[in-house]
Amino acid sequence: MNRFIIADSKLCMGCHTCEAACSETHRLHGLQSMPRLKVMRDANDSAPQMCHHCEDAPCAGVCPANAITRINGAVQLNESLCVSCKLCAIACPFGSIEFSGSRPIHIPANANSPKAPPAPPAPARVSTLIDWVPGVRAIAVKCDLCSFDEDGPACVRTCPTKALRVVDNNDIAKSSKRKRELTLGATLGDLTAFTQPEVKK
Repeated sequence: MNRFIIADSKLCMGCHTCEAACSETHRLHGLQSMPRLKVMRDANDSAPQMCHHCEDAPCAGVCPANAITRINGAVQLNESLCVSCKLCAIACPFGSIEFSGSRPIHIPANANSPKAPPAPPAPARVSTLIDWVPGVRAIAVKCDLCSFDEDGPACVRTCPTKALRVVDNNDIAKSSKRKRELTLGATLGDLTAFTQPEVKK
């Protein structure tokens, strides 16, 4: 079972601090600065949506460059190996993979000549999955549990209401045990109603 982050929508206040912390931490480590999670809202609640680090990881199964692998109980993406095919985002059932842009370092933005006229202006943005910007390579980004940081995920550390936490095998085992106990208790309760003699009034 993989580790992953869960959010408590009752505690989340939608402040986007987790997004800012994620973005800055990855930028400081030389990775794409796009946040790996996105705060979603409805009429009453808010909570960040992020990679579930699936056990079967369909994103890893379709990646032609093996840029997505399971390391230390988490599904990790190597940005250097990404070939911009966007298959991982199509395969992800949770919409947890976005795309950020990267322009080659040695090619200036305005290197135009009569033989290479400037590209037409980019159309209005729709989504990172559909958008294409001339001269910019799309690079997949997803939650990596801040595997490069000894202190753990930046979003968990900086959440002011402690709405985020990392879940591991022990937490899952405890939850499963508690669920079985509750189910057994409910089942036994139903059985005692049938087995106890009816009291005559």
